[in-house]
Amino acid sequence: MNHVLALLAVVAAVVAQTAPASTSTAARDTQRPPHRIVSLIPAVTEILFAIGAGTQVVAVSSFDKFPPEVEKLQRVGALLDPDLEKILSLRPDLVAIYGSQSDLKVQLERAKIPVYLYSHAGLGDVTSTIRLLGTRVGREAAAAKAAEEIEAQIATTRARVAGRPRPRTLIVFGRESGTLRGIYASGGIGFIHDMVSAAGAENVFADVTRQAVQATTELILSRRPDVVLELRADTLTRDVRRREDAAWRALPGLPAVRQGRVYLLGDPRTVIPGPRVAGAIELIARTLHPDAFR
Repeated sequence: MNHVLALLAVVAAVVAQTAPASTSTAARDTQRPPHRIVSLIPAVTEILFAIGAGTQVVAVSSFDKFPPEVEKLQRVGALLDPDLEKILSLRPDLVAIYGSQSDLKVQLERAKIPVYLYSHAGLGDVTSTIRLLGTRVGREAAAAKAAEEIEAQIATTRARVAGRPRPRTLIVFGRESGTLRGIYASGGIGFIHDMVSAAGAENVFADVTRQAVQATTELILSRRPDVVLELRADTLTRDVRRREDAAWRALPGLPAVRQGRVYLLGDPRTVIPGPRVAGAIELIARTLHPDAFR
């Protein structure tokens, strides 16, 4: 059940990020920095702690797991089930919500609570979000430094894999456990596509101008990926990894399966567009191009 909930959360979050606008805020930056922040977005929560604003956070979403300090904070639902009553009881002076949560936005504004609207799109929006959020919460200098470090780390990884063959890669970020049903793959736009591209791969669905593709096995076979890269938010035990690897062997005609290039990465950094993204890109690059890091 926990895996199903986590899968739904990841898929819903990716689909919710399809808005063309980048991060914006309904509250003007001229306001005083907030002291009681509620975040319904794991990426925003990670950013707040990374720029030194963790002490200003009073509650987080049901799916926040990092940094460890969030375990002590209250939970107020998530993208699909925000608990408005609990949020209001915490007397926040800023609530970070997804841009797609229009009803919640109206309710919070009716209660005169400032709202930070998050509409993430691509990899470049990670550092722009960090800078914008830093300005909003009074941590501008720390945010600028964090963003610059992330950009430098990503540039280093890009340089490592530059000029190497780019394997045609199926990027899966969700499916039913133990089967090849309900597969969600990255389309040709968005954070996950950009991240894997930076790591030196060619997305087999690069021509699909959506962030998420519901991919049947027939469609996957027609795209003939050389690599299957499956990104998971949860850590994979040996038994789980064995079971999920076996599911892909049901497609022996797939080049990636024949060549033994099915990679399951159980690391939340790969699906959360937050301040740990540079490490995620390096992890993917090391998986796809191990020779570049020897």
